[in-house]
Amino acid sequence: MLRYATDWLGVYREQVNALNVYPVPDGDTGTNMHLTMQSVRRELDTCEQNSMPSVARAISYGALLGARGNSGVILSQLLKGFAEAIRDAPSVDAALLGRAFQAAQKAGYGAVMKPVEGTILTVARGVAEGASGADIEAVLESALFRGQELLDQTPEMLPALKQAGVIDSGGQGYLYLVQGMLAELRGEALPPAPEITSYAQQQFENEEFGFCTEFLMSEATEPIETIRELVSPFGDSLLVVGAEGYAKGHIHTNEPDQLLATVGRYGRMLKTKVEDMSEQHTEILGMTGAAAKAEEEVPPSGLVAVANGYGLVKLFRSLGARIVSGGQTANPSVQDIVDAVRSVSAEQVIILPNNKNVLMAAEKAMELMDGRAVVIPTRTLGQGIGAALAFQSDTPASELKDAMTEGAGNVTTFEVTRASRSTNITTKDGRTLVIAEGDVIGLQDDELMQAGGTPEDSVLEMLNRAYAGQEIVTVFGGPQKTPDDLEALAAKITAAFPMVEVEAHAGGPDLYDYMVTLE
Repeated sequence: MLRYATDWLGVYREQVNALNVYPVPDGDTGTNMHLTMQSVRRELDTCEQNSMPSVARAISYGALLGARGNSGVILSQLLKGFAEAIRDAPSVDAALLGRAFQAAQKAGYGAVMKPVEGTILTVARGVAEGASGADIEAVLESALFRGQELLDQTPEMLPALKQAGVIDSGGQGYLYLVQGMLAELRGEALPPAPEITSYAQQQFENEEFGFCTEFLMSEATEPIETIRELVSPFGDSLLVVGAEGYAKGHIHTNEPDQLLATVGRYGRMLKTKVEDMSEQHTEILGMTGAAAKAEEEVPPSGLVAVANGYGLVKLFRSLGARIVSGGQTANPSVQDIVDAVRSVSAEQVIILPNNKNVLMAAEKAMELMDGRAVVIPTRTLGQGIGAALAFQSDTPASELKDAMTEGAGNVTTFEVTRASRSTNITTKDGRTLVIAEGDVIGLQDDELMQAGGTPEDSVLEMLNRAYAGQEIVTVFGGPQKTPDDLEALAAKITAAFPMVEVEAHAGGPDLYDYMVTLE
């Protein structure tokens, strides 16, 4: 049922996105809930399917690790409560299914510091209230009926919904999941995706909404309650949840760098995501504008870039790219890239994979697009930046390919991270590096070139080896680097290379201390 419910929600993902207005008009509720469910499905595919404890753990663990956005984190807690209710049962009957929905609702409310009615929580409460009947089908039917009643009332509970004339998006997404469970039980086929004609975000002015900031941390050294208290002064729409040593957080803040640096002291940061909600809002309005101007000529070229790290994402967006979230250890699927290409209004779309492990997926996506897509084989984010700087939407992709490929080749990329294991490596220039697990390591254009010292030492050593009269050094600090760290490193580079222009930005890629480009 949960597998099929994931596909069912996928059909309605953009419709749920179009409803979103709360807590700010960011427009990604459907996407975030769907990504959360896809993570659940991945865990279900690999668990012991004849063991209820194994299935329950897959639901709970997959939801936590895959939770995206405010709605995704709350959904993960609803699923956690559901899973705990069925964990020790030999099978699920009508009575237990009802109790599982009630446990889901309780866990959802318990995860939010200040529960707000008119949201997904309200609809989860309606589903729980209605979840009773003589058999499984009757329980799901009754749950849907009562959930829909409360969903229809959400505009009276939240002024933002009433202003936009919509029901709550997260609540609608939750009902689609229950619908999908019932549809699987009945053997119903997936419906066609509804046509989206308007977005609730059009009802709101473009304002400074701050940054939607998320983190996933392992090996947490403090209880979830303590981490939640550390994070709470930074903003609102706060959720911090966890299990099995993991902590997952979501908050809207104007200080994402300081927040991530603070949290990073209490565990091992696995993933971060920072979205400028004002830019995201503008992008959504741009989508609706494009729909309204369907008769106008589309530009010859569009751009899709694979990237993570909010500073890099912001840069690629400013150069005209639609973003596919991903990179090292978080490679997007072929379908993710295809979906992004299809979302761009252009005759042809240029894809920048920006990682050697994404290149094959990008090429497969290109094959599926029947000539509408072109891949520039960028293997690093730095090469991607060089290519994107040469992009012009009013020029055909066939004419841009050479210039963008040349632009990618003019950039040297340095990445500083930590060794995941002990080893000895011979570099391409013949040096032997003795590396211990946890050591700082430096890569030049994806080739290991340096080991040991501090992350700052690594940057300077690699620049010394590679500098040959280039003019610009750009530094992106990783999620645990503070503005002071960036300023200090920029000063050291300026002192060592006085003829070079140095820029420093926060929001580098996950898992890296620094990403540096030399051009």
